[in-house]
Amino acid sequence: MFQYHCLNPIAGVGLENFTDNYEKTEDINKAQGILVRSASMHEMDFSDELLAIARAGAGVNNIPLDKCAEKGIVVFNTPGANANGVKELVIAGMLLASRDIVGGINWVEKEKEDADIAKKAEKEKKNFAGTEIQDKKLGIIGLGAIGVKVANVAKHLGMEVYGYDPYVSVDAAWNLSRDVKHVLNVDEIYEKCDIITIHVPLLDSTKGMIDKEAVAKMKDGVIILNFARDLLAKEEDILEGIQSGKVRKYVSDFPNPVTAGKKGCIVIPHLGASTEESEDNCAKMAVKEMVNYLENGNIINSVNYPNCDMGICNQAGRIAVFHKNVANMITKFTACFGENNINITDMTNKSKGEVAYTMLDVESKITPEIVEKLQNIEGVFRVRVVKA
Repeated sequence: MFQYHCLNPIAGVGLENFTDNYEKTEDINKAQGILVRSASMHEMDFSDELLAIARAGAGVNNIPLDKCAEKGIVVFNTPGANANGVKELVIAGMLLASRDIVGGINWVEKEKEDADIAKKAEKEKKNFAGTEIQDKKLGIIGLGAIGVKVANVAKHLGMEVYGYDPYVSVDAAWNLSRDVKHVLNVDEIYEKCDIITIHVPLLDSTKGMIDKEAVAKMKDGVIILNFARDLLAKEEDILEGIQSGKVRKYVSDFPNPVTAGKKGCIVIPHLGASTEESEDNCAKMAVKEMVNYLENGNIINSVNYPNCDMGICNQAGRIAVFHKNVANMITKFTACFGENNINITDMTNKSKGEVAYTMLDVESKITPEIVEKLQNIEGVFRVRVVKA
């Protein structure tokens, strides 16, 4: 029996995928799995019971990844599960920024008691006129699940699309319209595009990437959209660009004191993935990942450990070892089994940065003595018996 804990409300259609072998607990210290959305976990102490954290969403900046890796706690996210919801809001953001729809709606609300509002509107509407997005150049920084969807829709809307992503995956490349111009230097996006939207994860290398220097390279009257993370942009620099006329509009899905209510900013209250469909998809995907890991040891869509899939174990036992990504570890692991005359029938080893994950299927019962021997090897973080 596995126990799980929900730090945030998780859609019921996801939790329904837990079988009778799972029980929800309010005591987080008893849980082998934690499901979370936006709750911060950086100050939390994790019990030795905890095996996995599944984030029902893509961003994981609320989870201490390195701390979890060192404790052998696998952190999952759900890439692509909310991509359509975010894509639709990005398109809406482009339209809101290109035409002063918000200003027009606010004017109507202000004049709602005027009996001549229809006549008056014909005179006032020129104040809210804008431009169409057809034939405009759209630059997409980051061609992951969301970026690819935005690119493909933009092409159907008649836009000229440029995409930048030095690490574009094979799956993304296959799904990307052949008409998208894949550029190798982000400066080409800055210099050529009328509208720029950013869809990259928040890393040390991407934090503040839309700064004063980047804005200076952009076309006059550029529209910047940020539905990824507010810290990807130095928003004070963007405000300077708005004041100088370099930036026409800044659309952000992350309310904060820097941009809220500021001229030229359209700030949305973090609605990107807040659709019923997105929340359902994320919940279902998070539960599926957690179940596969807890029952089989398989890792799919982890952000702190490598993907590793050996299917369902048909042997007597399966054991997983979390360890440093250094030489000679596999030799030490196999020696432990050889010394106890236990035959290894299948094995896989995957690494991600400084950490690695090894799974072994064996023909005999896994004894506590073997677990202890493996755990005592220098560089091993955790040993988990998946199937005894």
